[in-house]
Amino acid sequence: MSQVDPNAVKQYLLDLQERICSALENEDGGRFREDSWERPGGGGGRTRVLEEGDLIEKGGVNFSHVFGDGLPPSATAGRPELAGRSFQAMGVSLVIHPRNPYVPTSHANVRLFVAEKPGAEPVWWFGGGYDLTPYYGVHEDVVHWHQTAKDALAPFGTGVYPRFKKWCDDYFFLKHRNEARGVGGLFFDDFNDGGFDNAFALMRAVGDSYLDAYLPIVQRRKGSDYGERERDFQLYRRGRYVEFNLVYDRGTLFGLQSGGRTESILMSLPSLVRWRYDWQPEPGSEEEKLYTDFLPHRDWV
Repeated sequence: MSQVDPNAVKQYLLDLQERICSALENEDGGRFREDSWERPGGGGGRTRVLEEGDLIEKGGVNFSHVFGDGLPPSATAGRPELAGRSFQAMGVSLVIHPRNPYVPTSHANVRLFVAEKPGAEPVWWFGGGYDLTPYYGVHEDVVHWHQTAKDALAPFGTGVYPRFKKWCDDYFFLKHRNEARGVGGLFFDDFNDGGFDNAFALMRAVGDSYLDAYLPIVQRRKGSDYGERERDFQLYRRGRYVEFNLVYDRGTLFGLQSGGRTESILMSLPSLVRWRYDWQPEPGSEEEKLYTDFLPHRDWV
């Protein structure tokens, strides 16, 4: 089995953050603000946030590399054998909330986790994925998103995309509303199949394909006309995003419980959001089609 090489992963992640920020700046015309931070227990990160851009109302692309002697409860609850091990976790995580309601919100992350103790082999795995949250669904866009994801994973076997696609559908699901957060994509965790080199290659395939999946959709939709109705619906649907991230998201819980930088962890939340009591879309409306035609789980490619 090939040796775990955290330094190679770190260099890849820093470059990935750079490439994604550069591409998004080219689309928006604005610039990401950068903050470097240190975690008291060990490690730190590089946060980049763009707010009030022409395209991006709020977007963040984070790199973090944290380490320490004890794991938080969110990490050991399902893996009690990790208790008492030292750990390091590194990754790039991003969320883009566009201003135009016809441009979907997107989320992506790729990460490596390593837990060690003297006299034992390290326990390690990769995780990550990306998912799309449209406000007004466009069939062409969702098919492109999933086709790009499927193509990226094709070299790793025909069963990988269906497995990760279902994992994404199951994970990004608001149980208290019995409703998907969006139209899915890819999600994987605890992945070390085929040894380090193979697993790292798969993680890179996911990270490298995010821009291929998202930018064509952005370019097609960012000039769409919209009014107060569409904007109002966008802010209402953003509430679902907030609910998921604060109630279910494991990355949010791990970051907060491990003493990460709060501002960087919560950069995933949109600037503006709206909740309404028992709101229902008009029958036959474009808003209703999101619920009937796009949010129910289905095969897109």
